[in-house]
Amino acid sequence: MRHVKIQQFVLLMALLLPTAWGNANVSIVSDGFSHITIKEAKVQHTPKGSTINASINGHTLMVSFSQNIGQVAVEITTATGATVDCLTTMTPTGFQCYIPDAGDYIVTFTLSNGDEYYGEFIVTD
Repeated sequence: MRHVKIQQFVLLMALLLPTAWGNANVSIVSDGFSHITIKEAKVQHTPKGSTINASINGHTLMVSFSQNIGQVAVEITTATGATVDCLTTMTPTGFQCYIPDAGDYIVTFTLSNGDEYYGEFIVTD
């Protein structure tokens, strides 16, 4: 049982630390990382937007959740509304997503309680 907990902790750290270091580089070194501001879209419960961290580096979207806010549905769309990717993830975790084309995008996070948050970003070549 203890071995499983250690394994889960190592996996969690492997997912979160690269994103945390990447976000730290935004304010320290300009190396291509751009922080994405997460805004409230539809929030009826205690706001949790500050627990969602997102950044873009070229075509790679990186997202991490700093708290356990349950299951989160993530949808990435173009600014005109065409869906690029959809996924569901448990928190606290992190993930990366490759956006193939340059352009304006929106990432939407829907919590299991129905609250929604979003961030707008630009992918450049």
